[in-house]
Amino acid sequence: MKKRLTDSQEFEILKIVLDKFLWLGTLIMIFGLWLIFKTQVLDGVAFIAMGVIVLIILLILIVKQYEIVA
Repeated sequence: MKKRLTDSQEFEILKIVLDKFLWLGTLIMIFGLWLIFKTQVLDGVAFIAMGVIVLIILLILIVKQYEIVA
């Protein structure tokens, strides 16, 4: 029999996972910026693009998980 999580427990776990995605995307983009300053412009732009993709995946996860009330 599987244990069920409460809404608050599920939210806390989701926050931890989403935080890791945010840090990962940010660090990848910082590394790309560092490569640009180190004169490897194309490699840096590629890493920044990968960081953007990770952050877009984060956005998709947030939108799918929660209903956004305007």
